[in-house]
Amino acid sequence: MAVDSIKSRQNLEVSLDMDNFFPYQLTQLQSSVSDTIAEIYTGHFELTRHEWRIVAVLGTGKALSAKCIGGLINLEKMQTSRAIAKMTNKALILKVEDRSDKRSSLLKLTPEGLKVHRELAPMVLAREQALLSVLSEDEHDQLRLIMDKLFAQSRAIQTYAK
Repeated sequence: MAVDSIKSRQNLEVSLDMDNFFPYQLTQLQSSVSDTIAEIYTGHFELTRHEWRIVAVLGTGKALSAKCIGGLINLEKMQTSRAIAKMTNKALILKVEDRSDKRSSLLKLTPEGLKVHRELAPMVLAREQALLSVLSEDEHDQLRLIMDKLFAQSRAIQTYAK
């Protein structure tokens, strides 16, 4: 009983200050940055977040499978399928035969999709530059290094926990 009492007291003493909790701070930053970028692709191009990400990855000109796209932009299969269907209806992407696997298809931007990408890319890159303009070159380099380290550590923890 004494052990349970000590554990209960310890649980009461532990508090979580969300304003100083790193995952919460990161989520808040991510949300703010995403909203800043979303103003462009929703306002000017009437794209959803998922659609804009698909335009971005297909903007390289390379045809990709839906599975590959989902992996690159971190979307579940259903979200990817829905976004692809909407973009197909908007005539932004089209399916082409996968020459290496006749059973599957690849996706690429249509001429209209390429036009959207050509117009959208400079706008979001300018917004990125505006966001990062408060950092010196050294701070920007440090930020990239820190993000890489945290990403690797997050992946390592996830792998270890499995």
